[in-house]
Amino acid sequence: MICVYIFFLLALNRGALGSLQDKQTDFGLKVFSQLVMDVVDTNLAFSPYGMASIMAMAQLGANGNTQRALTAAMGFSLQERGMPRQQRYLQRELASEDGVEIVSGVMVERKLNLEKRFRRALAKTFQTQPHQMDFTKPEQAVSIINAWVSDHTAAAIPELLDAGALDDETRLVFLNVLHFQRLWKVPFDPKLTQERIFHCANGSTVPVHMMRLTDHFNYGEFVTADGVDYDVIEVPYEGNSLSMLLVSPFEPEIPLSVLSADLNSQKIQRWMSELRNVRRQLTMPRFSLNSEVNLKGALLKMGLGGMFNLATADFTRITFDERLCISKVLQKVKIEVNESGTKGASATAAVMFSRMAVPEITLDRPFLFLIQHKHTGALLFMGQFNNPQQ
Repeated sequence: MICVYIFFLLALNRGALGSLQDKQTDFGLKVFSQLVMDVVDTNLAFSPYGMASIMAMAQLGANGNTQRALTAAMGFSLQERGMPRQQRYLQRELASEDGVEIVSGVMVERKLNLEKRFRRALAKTFQTQPHQMDFTKPEQAVSIINAWVSDHTAAAIPELLDAGALDDETRLVFLNVLHFQRLWKVPFDPKLTQERIFHCANGSTVPVHMMRLTDHFNYGEFVTADGVDYDVIEVPYEGNSLSMLLVSPFEPEIPLSVLSADLNSQKIQRWMSELRNVRRQLTMPRFSLNSEVNLKGALLKMGLGGMFNLATADFTRITFDERLCISKVLQKVKIEVNESGTKGASATAAVMFSRMAVPEITLDRPFLFLIQHKHTGALLFMGQFNNPQQ
């Protein structure tokens, strides 16, 4: 069987581009919602932007029923006129940010003849050209791809593929890498980090190192349609163009799936418009997450089973040489949050504290985190934190 492997990691004018980015965010959030159904009580890190980007690359090569199914599930099509330009502009906006690197790649079997329009579409939309490889030597191909990913993630992901992940039936590997490293606008003082009790999703309690910062934050309290109260606090990164949103129900026994199932781009925009600047003391865990997920199951539930079947998949925009289908869609994400920032950055700073008591927000219970590029609305990373010991 001839297969296409898709691997990706783990990271404006809001007119037409805002519409495209909203649809990409909504698609990524739908996939995340499917994923957390199977991991309700566990930790998970995910890149909605990476997910939307890699499936958009596959969409460029799709035809017929496969293209229609992808468009229906994703809510947009980069084959439509004007969309490649919007995608290019979005990527340029994100890549212009200090500490953000976005790279797409296509590794193709050297004897496979690609359609010229597919090559042009890749270059026009994702600014990438196919790299020829010899998949008859699969272990060598694994090493080359792992080195490529490691180079573009500053060695944060040294090995994306395990030995045996590819074989001599591999014809294409789509890659999308998002590397993010940013300092907090106001760093947490390490001297104030203390061990405190965290109330896990499964009802147990465990000690965890909690960071503490008193400052002015954008903060709001909200209620779901089912009457679940939760709050949202925005923690900005240096430069204010990127921020982390921390979302947590008031009651620790409420599962995070109640909040994630209700998420969409409009809900996030509503948060951002209704948050108010207030002085608060934020206490949150220092944490590191490593997630590796196979997304095939989630995509099957979303009606995309046809593209995984050699008899029904139609990727004739890529090549007429052989029938192609998708075999795997994997995502690997590493997130590290500490006193200095995210992704292991470091800095030294003095933080002034008021002697006056201020309301405290303590994330000693499960919470969602979302890393957003505020100008475009792009959701680079998100996840759920349920247990410090996982």
